[in-house]
Amino acid sequence: MNHALNQSARLDATFAALSDPTRRAILARLANGEVSVMDLAKPFSMSQPAISKHLKVLERAGLISGIKDAQKRLRKLEAKPLEEATEWLENYKKFWEGRFNQLDSLIEELKLSKQPSPKRKNKKGE
Repeated sequence: MNHALNQSARLDATFAALSDPTRRAILARLANGEVSVMDLAKPFSMSQPAISKHLKVLERAGLISGIKDAQKRLRKLEAKPLEEATEWLENYKKFWEGRFNQLDSLIEELKLSKQPSPKRKNKKGE
């Protein structure tokens, strides 16, 4: 039960972090490799403290981690929380695929039931 709660809390943190377009853009940049905080902040028209707040949200969700490289503070993408979120979403994808398959079957049945039945030939072949 505790594992389920932890997983639920992790999913909450992951989806909350992903709800912001700036944080998604940061993750997209980190998907290409480790980046310094200064370089992460460059494309955004916001202050360094604002970027730091976004990074803290991503760190709390476990989506990024920090690395010290000489004088730079780098950030890197952590894929595990995204993998867990994807697995969670896959269950619903399977559910909807099953429903769409049922709907396709029903539509085919309806099409077949509305097709005119072939005319029977009488004894003269007419």
